[in-house]
Amino acid sequence: MGVADNGTAGRESHVRVEPEPVAEDRREDRRAYLRTETLLVLALSLGASAVSALISFIGSLTKPGGLKDQAATLNGSYAPGRPWLDLAWQLFGIATALVPVLLVAHLLTREGAPGLRALGFDRTRPGPDLGRGVLVAAGIGSAGLAFYLASRAAGFNLTVVPEALPDVWWKFPVLILSAVQNAVVEEVIVLAYLLRRLDGLGWSPTAALLASSVLRGSYHLYQGVGGFVGNMVMGVVFVLAYRRWGRVAPLVVAHALLDIVAFGGYALLAGHVSWLPTP
Repeated sequence: MGVADNGTAGRESHVRVEPEPVAEDRREDRRAYLRTETLLVLALSLGASAVSALISFIGSLTKPGGLKDQAATLNGSYAPGRPWLDLAWQLFGIATALVPVLLVAHLLTREGAPGLRALGFDRTRPGPDLGRGVLVAAGIGSAGLAFYLASRAAGFNLTVVPEALPDVWWKFPVLILSAVQNAVVEEVIVLAYLLRRLDGLGWSPTAALLASSVLRGSYHLYQGVGGFVGNMVMGVVFVLAYRRWGRVAPLVVAHALLDIVAFGGYALLAGHVSWLPTP
């Protein structure tokens, strides 16, 4: 028995089938996602710090007197005269500053990467990481101090006060924790994470190096022009080292050592040596 032709066969041959999204469309969607993610991470962390530092620098420039006659305090008291409340605020500030790092770890895990291990921030190579970190810190530390003293003498920098905490039992532990927190946040986000994302967005190595280094300098602008330039140069060195080693852990070590020496050294030497300026 024949099948009746109801006229649908001819129409079916002309039905248009939409093509699957091409690979380029998917790549563009991926790039848009990465751009948005990167901007949000920076807005919650060091990008916001850069804007804050710029506003602070404008305020310092427009204030009567030279830059070197003004002070930028890095670790100050949150509750003068109330040491236990001050300690609570210090620990709260350190802990909350690390949240963007946890966010980066979460985002990397969601994309299938092994969290911060994808950036070389783990304990798989403690010896080489520590050794390289010490060498980088030794090389940058002396040059950085000399550059700071010169830029301040030339009037390009504020007087940086690394610490102004009360003389209490928790002073040095908090300074060490603050140094480690600074190192982890800056190197994980503005070095390793940012370079990974810029690479994924198709930026050239040179453009990524400049972006990371300028960002590093910008959130130190509250210290003055010297703080901006000095930290930008440090950023270039750190980017080159990270590209060579493929691990951020040595740079975290180097940064932590630099800050520990700066914070602790100032606490011990301020007012006792003539070459260390005080406000």
